[in-house]
Amino acid sequence: MKRVKVLVAKPGLDGHDRGAKVVAMALRDAGMEVIYTGLRQSADEVVKAALQEDVDIIGLSILSGAHMRICEKVLNLMKEKGIDEKPVFVGGIIPAEDALELKKMGILEVFGPGTPLKAIVDSIKGAVDK
Repeated sequence: MKRVKVLVAKPGLDGHDRGAKVVAMALRDAGMEVIYTGLRQSADEVVKAALQEDVDIIGLSILSGAHMRICEKVLNLMKEKGIDEKPVFVGGIIPAEDALELKKMGILEVFGPGTPLKAIVDSIKGAVDK
């Protein structure tokens, strides 16, 4: 079976990456290949990395409050580059009503603080297996 390849990105000006690193390690420990972009990536850099690394799924960690704008920009750029079939998940402190809007926009799943790591791993495996 092919190893799932995940891009974990920190778009925007948010400098808090502990959650992203914890999720990245959990995904790695679950047997996935993880590419972590580091802090303060632009939407353009995230999509460029997804293309270069040929990932199966993209995870965005956003704690800055700019999740609506960043996700919209990333999804639009993905469509432009022809990789909009790749699922995108988001983690961070995101109000429930925004999470619903993000899902309508095309975001696969929104994981808030305290989400069990197993739930994130299972969700990603399920999305990539489809």
